[in-house]
Amino acid sequence: MLVAVEACDMRKGFNGLHALVSERLGEDPRAGTLFVFSNRRHTRIKILCWDGTGLWVLSKRLERGTFSCPSTWNLEGSS
Repeated sequence: MLVAVEACDMRKGFNGLHALVSERLGEDPRAGTLFVFSNRRHTRIKILCWDGTGLWVLSKRLERGTFSCPSTWNLEGSS
């Protein structure tokens, strides 16, 4: 799992997230890694995932509170 530490524009869909992963992060979106993106306020996340047949984009919006990363997560690589 790779977690983007910079805020992401949550209007991005398949193509926008695919471009972020391949061009900005230099990773292969089809490698099986989960790529996690958050908005600036940490109230929304999107996850880009390859299941072997196609890409999934999962999203979640919190009604209250914010997402936080546990201190044990390695934010620069997979954990």
